[in-house]
Amino acid sequence: MDANWRWTHELTGYTNCYTGSSWNQNDCPDPDTCAQKCAIDGVDSNDMRSTYGVTSDGDTLKLDFVTQGAYSKNIGSRMYMMNSESKYEMFKLKNKEFSVTVDVSQLPCGLNGALYFVEMEEDGGLSTGKNNEAGAKYGTGYCDAQCPHDVKFIDGEANILDWD
Repeated sequence: MDANWRWTHELTGYTNCYTGSSWNQNDCPDPDTCAQKCAIDGVDSNDMRSTYGVTSDGDTLKLDFVTQGAYSKNIGSRMYMMNSESKYEMFKLKNKEFSVTVDVSQLPCGLNGALYFVEMEEDGGLSTGKNNEAGAKYGTGYCDAQCPHDVKFIDGEANILDWD
């Protein structure tokens, strides 16, 4: 599960560092301080199902778009394949074929159901991120050409400047 969907809280407690669409200014006055004071929480299989709407039977992965959890409503998800507990699966596809079946028959009009590859460090930036102590195990390291402004942490720094 991508770090952006995980609960972000104070390193020494459980006060939210990020709520709704804004950062806690006490913990996050600047990117470095925020990265040093805040942590990304883990996710267990019960959280995956009840909070994020993600289920698997071992062969298939099902992602619900909207899930009403015990504490909040979750919209969307971003999942990664792991090679081990701390490393992403790295696909070497040059001159190879990759096929997948995606059932989009139940998607409403206007909803994008996509599967795509982005280049990420195998360890999720753990070895190169300035303050990244989470790594692939906690879903860090996402990067794509869109340069999304809503990604909470980039290269181990909180993405709080000019937050959208």
